[in-house]
Amino acid sequence: MSLRGLIAAPFTPMKKDGSINLDIIPQYAELLKANGVSGGFVCGTTGEGMSMIMEERMQVAEEWSKADSSDFKVIVHIGSTSIEESRMLMSHADRIGASAVGMMGPGYLKPDSVDALVSYCKGVANAAPEMPFYYYHMPSITGIGFSMLSFLEKASDEIPNLAGIKYTFEDLMDFHLCQKFDNGRYDILFGRDEILLCSLVLGAKGAVGSTYNFAAPLYTRLISDFEAGDLESARTLQGDAMEVIKAIMSVSPTYLPAAKSLMKYFGVDCGPVRLPLTNINDMQYRSLVDNKILKKLLDSMKDYSCLEK
Repeated sequence: MSLRGLIAAPFTPMKKDGSINLDIIPQYAELLKANGVSGGFVCGTTGEGMSMIMEERMQVAEEWSKADSSDFKVIVHIGSTSIEESRMLMSHADRIGASAVGMMGPGYLKPDSVDALVSYCKGVANAAPEMPFYYYHMPSITGIGFSMLSFLEKASDEIPNLAGIKYTFEDLMDFHLCQKFDNGRYDILFGRDEILLCSLVLGAKGAVGSTYNFAAPLYTRLISDFEAGDLESARTLQGDAMEVIKAIMSVSPTYLPAAKSLMKYFGVDCGPVRLPLTNINDMQYRSLVDNKILKKLLDSMKDYSCLEK
């Protein structure tokens, strides 16, 4: 299986009391599909998966998997601090018909070598040996910073269902060497929205990101212009995307609470974040959507969106 195009990392909808809100997910999936997103990487960092209990993660995965189709692939994040929990989540994702799984390495008691990381991933991946397995490389969160080229060199012979890497890091040399490994055998999905254009120059075919939840039309145009050879326009659009991210980060010490709140602007209210994250208040939200630069960009994206404000 090959994943292509923009894959959103959905927020997990929650009610005011912090419980998960499954009723929002079908509408959410329709928004992503209508905006040209090719899949959803659910229960990951953006989805607050590590802040949910296993039963909640399974419920969210089940609801999203109902949207899995030939043109919209659901990838379930199964990372945990427990290998046994990850194995159970992988088996569950296989049973409910998800297209693939992704797994962040254990960030508390960390593997001390690439060999140990490969052994850990192998121990999870063999829980559903026919299910495509992606390793989720995000050292800023996990603290696991091994070269992914080294990982592929060892894992390629050990994990038969390894499909690729969700590469959320800025080491573009390592990223590109992973793309080239074994004649391009693996999907290397780029995970930094703010520098997507850099990955396109290196030949990226798929990308996973949080801003694709609400800004997919902007990135679609960026990709289209890049492929048409209009680098100047693609560069301008990447700058616009950076302005969106800058505005989001200006109202909150952490990115996620403000970004999640923006879904209301597009008609899909994902509710609050869960502790230990702190929600933005109404004044901060208004300052976010009234930001002149951001508002102009958001309104231009709504021209391509399937939902009204």
